Amino acid sequence: MLVVNNLVKRFNSTLAVDDLSFTVKSGKIFGLLGPNGAGKTTTIRTILNIIKPYSGEIIFDGKPITYEYYNIIGYLPEERGLYKRSKVIDVLVYFASLKNVKRKDAIQLSDKWLNKLNISNLREKRIEQLSKGNQQKVQLIAAIIHNPRLLILDEPFTGFDPINQQEVKDLILSFLSEGKTIILSTHQMDLAEKLCEEILLINDGKEVCIGKLSEIKKRFGGNNIRLGFRGNGNYLKEFPEILKFDSYSNYTDVQLKDDVNPSEFLKKLIEKIEVHHFSIIEPTLNKIFIDLIKESLPR
Repeated sequence: MLVVNNLVKRFNSTLAVDDLSFTVKSGKIFGLLGPNGAGKTTTIRTILNIIKPYSGEIIFDGKPITYEYYNIIGYLPEERGLYKRSKVIDVLVYFASLKNVKRKDAIQLSDKWLNKLNISNLREKRIEQLSKGNQQKVQLIAAIIHNPRLLILDEPFTGFDPINQQEVKDLILSFLSEGKTIILSTHQMDLAEKLCEEILLINDGKEVCIGKLSEIKKRFGGNNIRLGFRGNGNYLKEFPEILKFDSYSNYTDVQLKDDVNPSEFLKKLIEKIEVHHFSIIEPTLNKIFIDLIKESLPR
Protein backbone atom coordinates (compact mmCIF):
# COMPACT_ATOMS: atom_id res chain seq x y z
CA MET A 1 0.00 0.00 0.00
CA LEU A 2 2.71 2.49 0.99
CA VAL A 3 6.23 2.69 -0.40
CA VAL A 4 8.85 5.14 0.86
CA ASN A 5 11.98 5.48 -1.27
CA ASN A 6 15.21 7.22 -0.23
CA LEU A 7 13.52 9.66 2.14
CA VAL A 8 15.73 12.49 3.39
CA LYS A 9 14.73 15.34 5.69
CA ARG A 10 17.03 18.07 6.96
CA PHE A 11 16.44 20.80 9.51
CA ASN A 12 19.18 23.31 8.71
CA SER A 13 22.39 21.39 9.46
CA THR A 14 20.61 18.48 11.19
CA LEU A 15 19.95 15.36 9.14
CA ALA A 16 16.78 14.04 10.80
CA VAL A 17 15.91 11.33 8.25
CA ASP A 18 18.81 9.80 6.35
CA ASP A 19 17.89 7.95 3.14
CA LEU A 20 15.13 5.72 4.55
CA SER A 21 13.34 3.23 2.31
CA PHE A 22 10.61 0.79 3.34
CA THR A 23 7.35 -0.80 2.18
CA VAL A 24 4.17 -1.13 4.24
CA LYS A 25 2.08 -4.04 2.98
CA SER A 26 -1.70 -3.89 2.80
CA GLY A 27 -3.54 -5.46 5.73
CA LYS A 28 -0.45 -5.68 7.97
CA ILE A 29 0.95 -3.91 11.03
CA PHE A 30 4.31 -2.33 10.27
CA GLY A 31 6.46 -1.28 13.22
CA LEU A 32 8.46 1.94 12.89
CA LEU A 33 10.67 1.56 15.92
CA GLY A 34 13.52 3.38 17.58
CA PRO A 35 14.60 5.28 20.69
CA ASN A 36 13.41 8.79 21.47
CA GLY A 37 14.80 11.23 18.92
CA ALA A 38 15.50 8.53 16.31
CA GLY A 39 13.45 10.25 13.59
CA LYS A 40 10.21 8.25 13.79
CA THR A 41 7.83 11.20 14.14
CA THR A 42 9.66 13.22 11.48
CA THR A 43 9.33 10.30 9.07
CA ILE A 44 5.59 10.08 9.77
CA ARG A 45 5.03 13.81 9.37
CA THR A 46 6.88 13.74 6.08
CA ILE A 47 4.70 10.88 4.81
CA LEU A 48 1.63 12.93 5.77
CA ASN A 49 2.99 16.06 4.07
CA ILE A 50 2.88 17.95 7.38
CA ILE A 51 6.50 18.75 6.60
CA LYS A 52 8.19 18.59 3.20
CA PRO A 53 11.00 16.09 2.55
CA TYR A 54 14.38 17.28 1.35
CA SER A 55 14.34 14.45 -1.21
CA GLY A 56 12.82 11.03 -1.84
CA GLU A 57 9.41 9.79 -2.93
CA ILE A 58 6.29 8.47 -1.20
CA ILE A 59 4.02 6.15 -3.19
CA PHE A 60 0.47 5.27 -2.07
CA ASP A 61 -1.47 2.61 -3.98
CA GLY A 62 1.04 2.84 -6.82
CA LYS A 63 0.84 6.63 -7.21
CA PRO A 64 2.68 9.58 -5.64
CA ILE A 65 0.79 10.49 -2.46
CA THR A 66 -1.41 13.57 -2.80
CA TYR A 67 -4.10 15.36 -0.78
CA GLU A 68 -6.82 13.13 -2.25
CA TYR A 69 -5.51 10.26 -0.12
CA TYR A 70 -5.48 12.02 3.23
CA ASN A 71 -9.19 11.43 3.91
CA ILE A 72 -8.54 7.67 3.92
CA ILE A 73 -5.61 7.99 6.34
CA GLY A 74 -6.03 8.24 10.12
CA TYR A 75 -3.27 9.74 12.24
CA LEU A 76 -2.79 9.59 15.99
CA PRO A 77 0.02 12.06 16.75
CA GLU A 78 2.47 11.62 19.59
CA GLU A 79 1.77 15.17 20.72
CA ARG A 80 -1.94 15.27 21.40
CA GLY A 81 -4.02 18.08 19.92
CA LEU A 82 -7.45 18.35 21.55
CA TYR A 83 -9.34 21.56 22.31
CA LYS A 84 -9.35 21.48 26.08
CA ARG A 85 -12.31 23.77 26.75
CA SER A 86 -14.58 22.07 24.23
CA LYS A 87 -16.93 19.19 24.94
CA VAL A 88 -15.86 15.69 23.92
CA ILE A 89 -18.72 15.27 21.42
CA ASP A 90 -18.00 18.66 19.81
CA VAL A 91 -14.31 17.85 19.41
CA LEU A 92 -15.06 14.51 17.76
CA VAL A 93 -17.66 15.95 15.40
CA TYR A 94 -15.22 18.70 14.40
CA PHE A 95 -12.39 16.26 13.65
CA ALA A 96 -14.80 14.09 11.66
CA SER A 97 -15.85 17.10 9.61
CA LEU A 98 -12.22 17.62 8.59
CA LYS A 99 -12.43 14.18 6.94
CA ASN A 100 -15.70 15.09 5.13
CA VAL A 101 -17.94 13.12 7.50
CA LYS A 102 -21.45 14.64 7.69
CA ARG A 103 -22.51 15.97 11.08
CA LYS A 104 -25.34 13.45 11.57
CA ASP A 105 -23.00 10.56 10.76
CA ALA A 106 -20.25 12.06 12.92
CA ILE A 107 -22.53 12.18 15.97
CA GLN A 108 -23.58 8.54 15.47
CA LEU A 109 -20.00 7.40 14.98
CA SER A 110 -18.80 9.38 18.00
CA ASP A 111 -21.42 7.75 20.22
CA LYS A 112 -20.52 4.33 18.84
CA TRP A 113 -16.81 4.71 19.67
CA LEU A 114 -17.37 6.41 23.02
CA ASN A 115 -19.49 3.45 24.01
CA LYS A 116 -16.98 0.92 22.62
CA LEU A 117 -14.16 2.48 24.64
CA ASN A 118 -16.33 2.72 27.78
CA ILE A 119 -16.35 6.51 28.04
CA SER A 120 -19.88 7.33 26.83
CA ASN A 121 -20.50 8.98 30.21
CA LEU A 122 -17.91 11.63 29.26
CA ARG A 123 -19.74 12.74 26.09
CA GLU A 124 -20.73 16.18 27.44
CA LYS A 125 -17.59 16.75 29.54
CA ARG A 126 -14.96 19.27 28.55
CA ILE A 127 -11.63 17.75 27.48
CA GLU A 128 -9.83 19.47 30.37
CA GLN A 129 -12.06 17.59 32.83
CA LEU A 130 -10.84 14.21 31.56
CA SER A 131 -7.94 12.14 32.85
CA LYS A 132 -4.88 11.81 30.65
CA GLY A 133 -5.88 8.27 29.69
CA ASN A 134 -9.42 9.28 28.71
CA GLN A 135 -8.10 12.22 26.70
CA GLN A 136 -5.95 9.69 24.89
CA LYS A 137 -9.05 7.61 24.11
CA VAL A 138 -10.79 10.67 22.64
CA GLN A 139 -7.72 11.42 20.52
CA LEU A 140 -7.75 7.82 19.28
CA ILE A 141 -11.42 8.06 18.32
CA ALA A 142 -10.66 11.26 16.39
CA ALA A 143 -8.05 9.31 14.39
CA ILE A 144 -10.38 6.44 13.45
CA ILE A 145 -13.84 8.03 13.27
CA HIS A 146 -13.76 8.32 9.44
CA ASN A 147 -12.93 4.61 9.00
CA PRO A 148 -9.47 5.06 7.44
CA ARG A 149 -7.79 2.44 5.25
CA LEU A 150 -4.33 3.37 6.53
CA LEU A 151 -3.91 4.12 10.22
CA ILE A 152 -0.73 5.72 11.54
CA LEU A 153 -0.33 5.47 15.32
CA ASP A 154 2.50 7.39 16.95
CA GLU A 155 3.05 6.13 20.53
CA PRO A 156 -0.60 5.05 20.96
CA PHE A 157 -0.06 3.45 24.39
CA THR A 158 1.32 6.52 26.15
CA GLY A 159 -0.71 7.46 29.22
CA PHE A 160 -2.58 4.16 29.49
CA ASP A 161 -2.58 1.78 32.45
CA PRO A 162 -2.15 -1.96 31.68
CA ILE A 163 -5.92 -2.56 31.40
CA ASN A 164 -6.39 0.24 28.88
CA GLN A 165 -3.23 -0.80 27.01
CA GLN A 166 -4.81 -4.22 26.55
CA GLU A 167 -8.04 -2.58 25.36
CA VAL A 168 -6.19 -0.51 22.76
CA LYS A 169 -4.11 -3.51 21.69
CA ASP A 170 -7.30 -5.50 21.10
CA LEU A 171 -8.75 -2.57 19.16
CA ILE A 172 -5.69 -2.42 16.91
CA LEU A 173 -5.95 -6.15 16.24
CA SER A 174 -9.64 -5.73 15.36
CA PHE A 175 -8.64 -3.15 12.74
CA LEU A 176 -6.24 -5.70 11.31
CA SER A 177 -9.03 -8.27 11.01
CA GLU A 178 -11.00 -5.67 9.03
CA GLY A 179 -8.15 -5.44 6.51
CA LYS A 180 -6.79 -2.07 7.58
CA THR A 181 -3.10 -1.26 7.19
CA ILE A 182 -1.36 0.10 10.28
CA ILE A 183 1.94 1.85 10.92
CA LEU A 184 2.79 1.58 14.60
CA SER A 185 5.51 3.90 15.86
CA THR A 186 6.70 3.21 19.38
CA HIS A 187 9.66 2.55 21.63
CA GLN A 188 7.66 0.07 23.73
CA MET A 189 9.21 -3.08 22.33
CA ASP A 190 7.08 -5.58 24.25
CA LEU A 191 3.90 -4.23 22.65
CA ALA A 192 5.48 -3.93 19.21
CA GLU A 193 6.59 -7.55 19.45
CA LYS A 194 3.00 -8.68 20.07
CA LEU A 195 1.54 -6.65 17.21
CA CYS A 196 3.99 -6.18 14.33
CA GLU A 197 4.76 -8.62 11.54
CA GLU A 198 7.45 -6.44 9.95
CA ILE A 199 9.58 -3.73 11.52
CA LEU A 200 12.02 -0.97 10.65
CA LEU A 201 14.38 -0.06 13.47
CA ILE A 202 16.00 3.35 13.08
CA ASN A 203 18.46 5.45 15.05
CA ASP A 204 19.73 8.95 14.23
CA GLY A 205 17.47 8.90 11.18
CA LYS A 206 19.22 5.85 9.69
CA GLU A 207 18.07 2.30 9.13
CA VAL A 208 19.51 -0.08 11.70
CA CYS A 209 17.47 -3.18 10.86
CA ILE A 210 14.48 -3.99 8.64
CA GLY A 211 12.44 -7.09 7.81
CA LYS A 212 10.01 -9.66 9.16
CA LEU A 213 10.20 -9.90 12.93
CA SER A 214 10.41 -13.71 12.83
CA GLU A 215 13.40 -13.59 10.46
CA ILE A 216 15.13 -10.89 12.50
CA LYS A 217 14.80 -13.04 15.62
CA LYS A 218 16.40 -15.95 13.78
CA ARG A 219 19.19 -13.72 12.48
CA PHE A 220 20.04 -12.28 15.89
CA GLY A 221 18.87 -15.26 17.94
CA GLY A 222 22.16 -16.56 19.22
CA ASN A 223 22.29 -19.40 21.72
CA ASN A 224 20.09 -18.18 24.56
CA ILE A 225 18.81 -19.79 27.74
CA ARG A 226 16.80 -18.62 30.75
CA LEU A 227 17.90 -19.70 34.21
CA GLY A 228 16.24 -19.76 37.57
CA PHE A 229 18.54 -20.75 40.41
CA ARG A 230 19.30 -20.42 44.08
CA GLY A 231 22.61 -19.01 45.06
CA ASN A 232 24.96 -16.29 43.99
CA GLY A 233 24.78 -15.42 40.29
CA ASN A 234 28.42 -14.34 40.36
CA TYR A 235 29.24 -17.99 39.62
CA LEU A 236 28.17 -17.33 36.03
CA LYS A 237 31.24 -15.16 35.47
CA GLU A 238 33.40 -18.25 35.86
CA PHE A 239 31.94 -20.10 32.85
CA PRO A 240 33.92 -19.57 29.62
CA GLU A 241 30.88 -20.91 27.69
CA ILE A 242 28.96 -17.68 28.46
CA LEU A 243 29.21 -14.64 26.18
CA LYS A 244 27.06 -12.42 28.42
CA PHE A 245 24.13 -12.54 30.82
CA ASP A 246 21.44 -10.22 32.18
CA SER A 247 20.15 -10.82 35.70
CA TYR A 248 16.68 -9.86 36.91
CA SER A 249 14.93 -10.37 40.24
CA ASN A 250 13.54 -13.84 39.43
CA TYR A 251 15.65 -15.16 36.57
CA THR A 252 18.76 -14.63 34.43
CA ASP A 253 18.98 -14.61 30.63
CA VAL A 254 22.24 -16.09 29.36
CA GLN A 255 23.76 -15.99 25.88
CA LEU A 256 26.05 -18.96 25.27
CA LYS A 257 28.76 -19.17 22.65
CA ASP A 258 27.45 -20.60 19.36
CA ASP A 259 29.35 -23.88 19.69
CA VAL A 260 28.13 -24.62 23.23
CA ASN A 261 25.54 -27.36 23.69
CA PRO A 262 22.92 -26.11 26.21
CA SER A 263 22.39 -29.59 27.67
CA GLU A 264 26.11 -30.06 28.29
CA PHE A 265 26.27 -26.60 29.82
CA LEU A 266 23.40 -27.50 32.17
CA LYS A 267 25.31 -30.57 33.42
CA LYS A 268 28.28 -28.38 34.24
CA LEU A 269 26.10 -25.65 35.76
CA ILE A 270 24.30 -27.86 38.32
CA GLU A 271 27.64 -28.81 39.83
CA LYS A 272 27.99 -25.17 40.94
CA ILE A 273 24.47 -23.89 41.69
CA GLU A 274 20.99 -25.23 42.42
CA VAL A 275 19.00 -24.80 39.21
CA HIS A 276 15.18 -24.79 39.43
CA HIS A 277 14.44 -23.51 35.93
CA PHE A 278 16.26 -23.98 32.62
CA SER A 279 14.79 -23.21 29.19
CA ILE A 280 16.01 -22.36 25.71
CA ILE A 281 14.56 -19.01 24.58
CA GLU A 282 14.52 -16.77 21.55
CA PRO A 283 15.65 -13.18 22.12
CA THR A 284 12.97 -10.59 22.81
CA LEU A 285 12.56 -7.65 20.49
CA ASN A 286 13.59 -5.46 23.41
CA LYS A 287 16.91 -7.34 23.69
CA ILE A 288 17.54 -7.11 19.93
CA PHE A 289 16.60 -3.41 20.05
CA ILE A 290 19.06 -2.62 22.86
CA ASP A 291 21.90 -4.60 21.28
CA LEU A 292 21.44 -3.09 17.80
CA ILE A 293 21.11 0.46 19.07
CA LYS A 294 24.29 0.06 21.12
CA GLU A 295 26.10 -1.27 18.05
CA SER A 296 24.89 1.67 15.94
CA LEU A 297 26.26 4.28 18.33
CA PRO A 298 29.52 5.99 17.33
CA ARG A 299 32.52 4.50 19.08
